[in-house]
Amino acid sequence: MTAPPLDPDAALRLDHQLCFALYSASLAMTRLYQPLLNALGLTYPQYLVLLALWEQDDVTVSVLGDRLGLDSGTLTPLLKRLEAAGRLQRVRDAADERRVRVRLTADGRALKARAQHIPGCVLAASGCSIGDVGTLTRQIRHLRERLLAGA
Repeated sequence: MTAPPLDPDAALRLDHQLCFALYSASLAMTRLYQPLLNALGLTYPQYLVLLALWEQDDVTVSVLGDRLGLDSGTLTPLLKRLEAAGRLQRVRDAADERRVRVRLTADGRALKARAQHIPGCVLAASGCSIGDVGTLTRQIRHLRERLLAGA
């Protein structure tokens, strides 16, 4: 991969780094979510797991990991904590004992109603319109895809 010529001094300025802009925005987003999720007894990664399961319940651990971009070493402890909290259950697949399926419990499904306000809170804090947030989300998703393809 060949990069265009850059002014070396400008290229190394912190405020010119895409990685720092994404990193610092991610930290700010996590800080915004923290009190919202604390009220639900969730961490941010646990919330992401539940979001994925609210979209599609009863999936294998590998499907869930692919959806979230997490390996099993990261995902398994999250699932164990959510299972211990009564939010989901992990069961061996009847058709293939090597696979583990993840299913929401009644408590995990009910938590969705308690989380309904979170996207609106995040939208309000962003100061962006719904359209702007959608555009930004698509741009970041495309960036991620390009970065993964180039890695």
